[in-house]
Amino acid sequence: MRKRSVLVVLHDGVQSLDVTGPLEVFTGAAEAVGRPDAYRVWTAGPGGGPVRTSSGLRLLPDTDLADAGPPHTLVVPGGAGTAEPDPAVVRGIRELAAGAERIVSVCTGAFLLAEAGLLTGRRATTHWAYCDTLARRFPDTEVAAEPIFVRDGNVATSAGVTAGIDLALALVEEDLGRDVALTVARHLVVFLRRPGDQAQFSTQLAAQLAQRHPLREVQSWIAEHPDDDLSVEALARRAALSPRHFARSFAAEVGMTPGRYVDAARLETARRRLEDTEDGVEEIARACGYGTPEAMRRAFVRALSVPPAEYRRRFRPSPAARTAAPASTTHAPASAPARRTHGGNR
Repeated sequence: MRKRSVLVVLHDGVQSLDVTGPLEVFTGAAEAVGRPDAYRVWTAGPGGGPVRTSSGLRLLPDTDLADAGPPHTLVVPGGAGTAEPDPAVVRGIRELAAGAERIVSVCTGAFLLAEAGLLTGRRATTHWAYCDTLARRFPDTEVAAEPIFVRDGNVATSAGVTAGIDLALALVEEDLGRDVALTVARHLVVFLRRPGDQAQFSTQLAAQLAQRHPLREVQSWIAEHPDDDLSVEALARRAALSPRHFARSFAAEVGMTPGRYVDAARLETARRRLEDTEDGVEEIARACGYGTPEAMRRAFVRALSVPPAEYRRRFRPSPAARTAAPASTTHAPASAPARRTHGGNR
C-alpha cells in the first residue's frame, strides 16, 4: 500500500475544526486499514512555535513550516489568520505546493492559496459568506459560491468548516476505496458522502427560522410533507391564523413569502432524491408535490437552468458511491473573521 504524507499548515487565528476535521479523517482511514503509515499526518507552522486558534485553543506544530519537506497532500485551513496573512505562511505554502501532489484548502484557507498564486486561472470555492470577497480580490479565479467543494486539477478547495470533512472523505475514497471512507464516516457520525456540487446550505438556512412557534411548526411541516397541500390557506389553518395574517407574518419572520418557501423546499427535496436515490423522475415529482414530471421540469429549468435528468447526470455521486447514506445539506455558519483588505472590509 502506498504511503501518503498529509501536511496541515497551522497559523495564528486558524479555525480549529478546519485542522482537526481533515486530520481525523486521514488518521481514521489509516487506522481503518490497519496501516498507521497509510497516511502520515503532521503539522507545520511559522517558526515551529505554538499558534492560537480563532477560539483560543493553542496548537503546537510538529515542525517549522520552513523545514517541512513537500508532502503528498498539503492542507491549508482557514480562520481569522486569513484576514491579514503572515507572509511567511504564504511563502511556505507556495514553496510546499510546488512539490505536493495535491493541494487542499478548507473554508477561508482558499484566500491563502490565492495569495500564494495557486488559484490563478482555476475554479474554486470557499465559505458562502466570503465567495464575493474572494472573487473581488482575485478576479483571475473563477469562484463558485454554491458547491461544498471544488476540484480543479491537483487543487481542491472546500466550503465552510465542516466541508473540509466532506472533501477529506472524498480523497480517502479515491485513495483507499469507498469501504474505508464509509468506515471513517460512520466512526465520525457523518454522512458519506455529499457530492461536491451539492449546495452549501439548505432552504432552512437560506431563509430565517420564524420566531413564533406556530410558524416554526409550519416550516417543519413543509420540509417533512412536500407532497401535501401547501397552499397558503392550508398552511394558515395549520398555524391557526387567517390566510392574510399568516402570509404577512410568515414573510415578515422568514424573509420570503410562503409560496417561495414552499417552492424552494420542494426543489431542495427533489434535488436530494435525484442525487441519492434510484427513483424515477415521475415518482420524485409526485413525492415532492409537483404532481407531474413536466411541472418539476419547469421548476428545475426556472431555478437551475437544467431539467431534472440533466441535473441527475451532472451531480449524482459516482456509481461506487450511490449506495451511500442520504446527504444532509445543513451547515453551521463558519466563524471566519472579518477581513481587512486593500479595498476595504469583509
